[in-house]
Amino acid sequence: MPQCYICNKRSRTGNKRSHSNIATKRKFKVNIQNKKIDGKKRKVCTSCIRTINKVK
Repeated sequence: MPQCYICNKRSRTGNKRSHSNIATKRKFKVNIQNKKIDGKKRKVCTSCIRTINKVK
């Protein structure tokens, strides 16, 4: 399961609701991107990438 290198954010589970309010399981996936951090490729979520760019 992919997770963020910085904040350890992973995909979460929840329910998809139909029009008649029937619940079926689904996954909320994290937006993971490959980014070079300190010369190494790391898998980082987009919210952490925005924070890194803001701090620089």
